[in-house]
Amino acid sequence: MRVLHSGATRVSRSPPTPPARSDPTAAVVRGAARAPLGAVIRVSGAPATPAFRALGAGALVVGAGPTAGIIVEDTAVSRAHVELELVPEGVAVRDLGSRNGTFYLGQRVEKVVLTLGSRLRIGGAELWIEPDVEALRGAPEAGEGGYRGLIGASAAMRQLFAVLARLEGSLVPVLLEGESGVGKEVIARAVHEGSEVASGPLVAVNCGAIGREMASSELFGHRKGAFTGAMEARRGAFEAANGGTLFLDEIGELPLEVQPLLLRALESGEVKPLGSDEARKVKVRLVAATNRDLQGEMRAGRFRDDLFYRLAVVRIGVPPLRERPEDVALLAQGFARDAGLGALPAEVIARFQAHPWPGNARELRNAVQAYAAIGALPFGEATQAAGDPLEAALRASVDPAGSYQDQKEAFVNRFARVYLEMLLARTGGNQSEAARVSGVERSYLGKLLVKHGLGKG
Repeated sequence: MRVLHSGATRVSRSPPTPPARSDPTAAVVRGAARAPLGAVIRVSGAPATPAFRALGAGALVVGAGPTAGIIVEDTAVSRAHVELELVPEGVAVRDLGSRNGTFYLGQRVEKVVLTLGSRLRIGGAELWIEPDVEALRGAPEAGEGGYRGLIGASAAMRQLFAVLARLEGSLVPVLLEGESGVGKEVIARAVHEGSEVASGPLVAVNCGAIGREMASSELFGHRKGAFTGAMEARRGAFEAANGGTLFLDEIGELPLEVQPLLLRALESGEVKPLGSDEARKVKVRLVAATNRDLQGEMRAGRFRDDLFYRLAVVRIGVPPLRERPEDVALLAQGFARDAGLGALPAEVIARFQAHPWPGNARELRNAVQAYAAIGALPFGEATQAAGDPLEAALRASVDPAGSYQDQKEAFVNRFARVYLEMLLARTGGNQSEAARVSGVERSYLGKLLVKHGLGKG
């Protein structure tokens, strides 16, 4: 792990209780004070003593006077010009009655809270408010057991859990980087559940599944009649996530023309729905994810560098499963529990550990679900022929000499039981919510549950 410096929008709320799994890391964090991630203030454009300084507990005064914590040599800077103080959202800025003002995005400000990665101007100097990433690099590895539903025994994952725990006192933007299937959305949920806005909504948007013409509407909403087909007003993902976390998956797929609008929303804390002249204030914690090399995309002109640095205040690299084989057995057993199975046999675990998992944890989950559904592993010659874990498992289990109807009925029943068990687990046993998620009428869902031994007759 390295730490450097959607189509349809999905909205959910964090459960009121911690995950059921044993989670010693989370328990330690819940019992300790949540200190915000430290910041470093760096000065450019004018001589300063010191030129950079860590911002920890307590306020830091920046000015031209000898008692300032950072002394800026500029005649346009007052003796005690501006005060900076660490808060969960980033840094609270308070102008101290300076002669020439404190400016953010060209606007004079008196009191404002800025996310890490922002810049202020006082006189001819710029104050860069940067995260103290050294504190993250030095975070000690967490013990075994996982973090808020995440599991892993490898050193890389224990280090990742420690970083997530260290971020709990802050609401800084996070960029998750890693291959498809490594579990970036699951990590984003853990970030949300460990944050100060865990009681608010978690809204996930897959930027790779949004049509180019609908990206602005998906993020910022639209008024009725804003474009052809806009029959009703619709709020966007930012407003839906107000007071919580917005997760932008596959951020590298966001159309270039929408990127400045996203940047402006992040910097100003305001969104303007399509067809509206009225800006609306929103307060969201942003987590983004990508399987692309965004710095390479920047060099190619497909991703804005200013947006990258706004998103990547904290960058977390998620290692592929092939680089942490010691996690395979833990993950497989966890997926098996989710699928309603008992402990997987040793020979099944051995087969799983010998597989390279090019599709990462998602492929492993699919393989476990296929095993749960039809009792066969999706490996071997059938895998090569089918190229899909579920199809491979079916090919390994189907008897072409047997009855079509009998085998189909057996497979459908096993699928239905596994699906319903997982559906109830996801919705906490709430059958009304399960009916909504599954798209099945509430009464019919009840009959299915009874049929498969999961409900009362």
